[in-house]
Amino acid sequence: MNLSSIPRSEYPRPQMVRADWMNLNGDWEFEMDYGKSGKQRNWFDAGHHFSKKIVVPFCPESELSGIGYTDFMAAVWYKRKFTIPSEWQGKHILIHFGAVDYDTEVWINGQSVGKHRGGYSSFSFDITKFVTDGDNVVTVCADDDVRSGLQPRGKQSGLYYSHGCDYTRTTGIWQTVWLECVPESYISKLKYYPDPDNHCVHIEAELSGDYGHQLLLGASASYEGKAVGSNQAKVFGQKARLTVGLSEIHLWEPGNPHLYDLEIHILKDGKKLDTVESYFGLRSIKLDGMAFKINDKSVFQRLVLDQGFYPDGIYTAPSDDALRKDIELSMEMGFNGARLHEKVFEPRFLYWADKLGYLVWGEHANWGLDITTATGLERFLPEWLEVVERDFNHPAIIGWCPFNETWDLDGKKQNNEVLRIVYSVTKQVDATRPVIDTSGNFHVQTDIYDVHDYDQNPETFAARYESMKQGGEVFTTFPERQQYGGQPYFVSEFGGIWWNPEQKDEKGWGYGERPKSEEEFLSRYEGLVSVLLENPYMFGFCYTQLYDIEQEVNGLYTYDRMPKFDPEIIRGINSRKAAIE
Repeated sequence: MNLSSIPRSEYPRPQMVRADWMNLNGDWEFEMDYGKSGKQRNWFDAGHHFSKKIVVPFCPESELSGIGYTDFMAAVWYKRKFTIPSEWQGKHILIHFGAVDYDTEVWINGQSVGKHRGGYSSFSFDITKFVTDGDNVVTVCADDDVRSGLQPRGKQSGLYYSHGCDYTRTTGIWQTVWLECVPESYISKLKYYPDPDNHCVHIEAELSGDYGHQLLLGASASYEGKAVGSNQAKVFGQKARLTVGLSEIHLWEPGNPHLYDLEIHILKDGKKLDTVESYFGLRSIKLDGMAFKINDKSVFQRLVLDQGFYPDGIYTAPSDDALRKDIELSMEMGFNGARLHEKVFEPRFLYWADKLGYLVWGEHANWGLDITTATGLERFLPEWLEVVERDFNHPAIIGWCPFNETWDLDGKKQNNEVLRIVYSVTKQVDATRPVIDTSGNFHVQTDIYDVHDYDQNPETFAARYESMKQGGEVFTTFPERQQYGGQPYFVSEFGGIWWNPEQKDEKGWGYGERPKSEEEFLSRYEGLVSVLLENPYMFGFCYTQLYDIEQEVNGLYTYDRMPKFDPEIIRGINSRKAAIE
């Protein structure tokens, strides 16, 4: 397959790599369906053509898509042809979607092959019985209504214009679409449990296809090309578990990201049926008093808010290099991680976080979803579990935060049981990481207590945390709605200093009064950061934010990723040793 002319041509799932795949990004036919009547008009028929062209995987709102339409779209349709390689004959064919916003149905040659609800999680369908020799046609329809209250929208604006901290919307396909060839029995899911104390990694595998006969699951680990461990285990039913002992121990640490390579395969009668290439990081996470420990070492989390927006691609990075570059820009300013905010980031971003030793918190895009009733749970939990399962193996992810700032909706309070159930289920699916139920407010049940504090005055900011610094009372926001329970604590949003000297008028949005000079900005920044670094009961902070987004101009970089300040100055402020370290 020639990938040179295909946008976002890199392999989209770095932790489960197979050799036989086909990237379907590029030119597709496209149509907007304002009345959501396309299904009644049989637009899914293989012979029906659409009037426009779009470049997948970029959303129609973006410049890179070739469409650039930013009004609301009730439904959008896509169509393209593809041909199955002759060497794939007799095998199973899967079609994968990185993400499609929001309610999706897929047809192959006019026949429906499946539906998926959720704008941020990945999904796939087995299309083996629907494809034929020669040309095949895939058709996709996505319904999207960010104003319904029935779907998470994150920072996609619910108004026509972007405003405040809400930005241009994303509709339809916004991550890679691809085909994959698999054998009759194949690995569909993998979970890794790194165990540095016992010098091993525990592996759980789930199989799909024909798994009724005796199979073996095998795994081989290597480090920098040197074999360091292997094992095999019998497959029972659909699942298998095995432990691979490691002859060499290399820990994955922030800024020092040692990674092991894995080959995992299914064997039948001594022959490999399926093989995937993968990797893992050997590291542990533990909450110890007020400290957040990685590999039993207290690590102060110098985080920055990253919202994953791009001027030309909106939700979709224009290139794989752009994903890596955002992490590098953050690290240049002395941050060791990020809150991935109000958006589920794509696996390629998490891959680069793994490779660069960058700490991240996984979060969902809950804004816009009404969680005042149990319907919110119905709409949220299935997709959230898909996200946690998909991203479980990334060592860079050090915690989960399903919700952010769960404000009241039209005078109605959040249903606390929605948050409690999501927290509980997340802990059952992943007992290895801490979970923040809702960042900022309103906490119900949480492993970590965090607050958001945009006070721009370093003196009053310091006074608020002085009692805590001396071992006394802890500052809580909204004490009538949430109570501190002795958990580890950090300020997970602060700063947001409005700085846009290139704008001569009042356009733009940020927090507080704009500094009158760069010197005033840096003085304010250093004052706020110092308060948190010097508090022995604070395990981290998260500054708002890494770069400007549209009208929000409180980034340390501009929207096109140009530094507003000498990165070395910010790095020097951020890199001072923290009291808890």
